[in-house]
Amino acid sequence: MNVFLLLLVLIVIVVLLIDFFPQFNTWQSRIKIGRFTNREDWSRKILQLSQKWLQNTPTIPLTDNNRLIIIDMLRGNYKRSAIQSWQEAALVLGLTESLKKTGDNSTRKAIHDFLEKKISSTSGWKEKPTESDHAILAYAFLNCKYIDHQQYRLAFDETYQMLLSLKGEDGTVAYKNHVRQYRFVDTIGFICPFLVSYGLKFQIPEAIDLAVKQIKEFQKFGMMEQLHIPCHTYHAETKIPVGLFGWGRGLGWYVIGLIDTWHALPEQHPSKKELEHLVIATTHSVLPFQSENGGFHWLLFDQGSRLDSSTAATLAWFFTVASEIPEISQKCIVGKQKCLQYLKSVTRRNGAIDFSQGDTKAIGIYSQTFDILPFTQGFCLRTLMKD
Repeated sequence: MNVFLLLLVLIVIVVLLIDFFPQFNTWQSRIKIGRFTNREDWSRKILQLSQKWLQNTPTIPLTDNNRLIIIDMLRGNYKRSAIQSWQEAALVLGLTESLKKTGDNSTRKAIHDFLEKKISSTSGWKEKPTESDHAILAYAFLNCKYIDHQQYRLAFDETYQMLLSLKGEDGTVAYKNHVRQYRFVDTIGFICPFLVSYGLKFQIPEAIDLAVKQIKEFQKFGMMEQLHIPCHTYHAETKIPVGLFGWGRGLGWYVIGLIDTWHALPEQHPSKKELEHLVIATTHSVLPFQSENGGFHWLLFDQGSRLDSSTAATLAWFFTVASEIPEISQKCIVGKQKCLQYLKSVTRRNGAIDFSQGDTKAIGIYSQTFDILPFTQGFCLRTLMKD
């Protein structure tokens, strides 16, 4: 009996410690947050932590639950590879931009080593892509010119075929198999930059056409009438918008998909100018909602909602690239600098950007946990290195 009681007490202690340590770590990490006094020191910390996280990416929980976490772990409800894919992708994108700027061999090796962890000996994915989330990681590798893309062609083909398997009768790609009737704004960011890069790299015009169609169809059915701000999703058959208009990270998914697609398209492409007009319209619609401190609320139109760092980081990148358009250049430069100022103000001592909204649970069910997110880290680094 004594042994049983001792074992029971030990189990309880372990369970409580699993709950306690993440909360304690968050608390202590926020002491002296936002104390970086110059841009160089801050950028260096962002880069160093991004390199570290690429090799051991923090797990982003599926739920907001912070009590009895072990139950979620045992049930398999704590993490999912699809969520981790877009964390890793953003880090690769950020480090690639750093590599372009510095030519640093340690960064080049970090990206190559990470690629080797993901690709099998036959040059396909070790873990086969099954959801649209995975496409952004393939894009991150395609975006890195220091990788021999022909050598890993099979992995890119597998990603493309996966996306084609999610294609509906309307000619656009569903987010996941179990929600084929909806077209999510997330998918714009996940798949469109990959499709354009893949199509250009391997001479597959149908892939480019699919990316452009995905954006144009969402623009028709998933946007506000008053402003160029997306809804979470729309129904593929009825074309009725579903979920929130003005969800911050949803806007982030839209703008990174739009801006990377527009930037990658050749000047002679018939849709280049049309997408440029969408970039301009989005800029004019979004900037009035930037807070005085440079941040954006997770619910864009509600000034009482919390600021979301992932929204600021994705918009910082959007403004950076959009500033190439003369008509909006100056506004975008100011918007980007304000975003970066906000992100610096919420960076922890170790270089981790805080207060990003957690993973969305379903249509209309948005996380109220605001913590670190490697995705935010990667897009902040991408902007800093492009600046």
